[in-house]
Amino acid sequence: MTTAETRTAGTTPTYAKGRQRREEIVTAAAGVYADAGYHGASLREIAKRVGISHATLIYYFPNREALLAAVLERRDRENDARGFPREPIGIGGVRHLLALAAHNEGHPGIVELYVRLAAEAITPEHPAHDYFTRHYQDARDYMCSTFSALAEGGHLREGVDPRVAAVCFIALMDGLQVQWLTQPDEVDLVSPLKFFLQQVSTIAVN
Repeated sequence: MTTAETRTAGTTPTYAKGRQRREEIVTAAAGVYADAGYHGASLREIAKRVGISHATLIYYFPNREALLAAVLERRDRENDARGFPREPIGIGGVRHLLALAAHNEGHPGIVELYVRLAAEAITPEHPAHDYFTRHYQDARDYMCSTFSALAEGGHLREGVDPRVAAVCFIALMDGLQVQWLTQPDEVDLVSPLKFFLQQVSTIAVN
């Protein structure tokens, strides 16, 4: 084995270990944010959950904002991995969002993290404010395009404004998450969405 090969062989496990450590920190941070919110979370508590020192955590994430960004970015990657359609595809887009709601029912921790951070981030000073501003703008645009595609296909009921329907759908989806977290045995995340879609469209959503 050459000197270069020896150096590479020695550094690969270290790199992999570093990536694994970063993922462990992000996972712990998501749990702490879900439990205590962003402002109620401390880097020391996150480090404690991982089993590392505060100094080690700072080595990977130099400040709270960098760690929050990593948590939100991983959430986006996970959504992408589930095949979130980037282009409006009418009925397919609606069915995807119903599938996403069903998926969320099996992952209460992710839902709680999202709900808590979204509520905290309404103030412009919050480090996640810009993220959620973009998130909701993108969600409204996507749903408006989806409902517009339904209208072009003759599947949207007369008098339904795609933009208004989009805002209502997103509000319903997020509001349901709060009710579901509060009373999961009384509320589900999918049936009310199907009911709304039946009121504004003629598509089959069984």
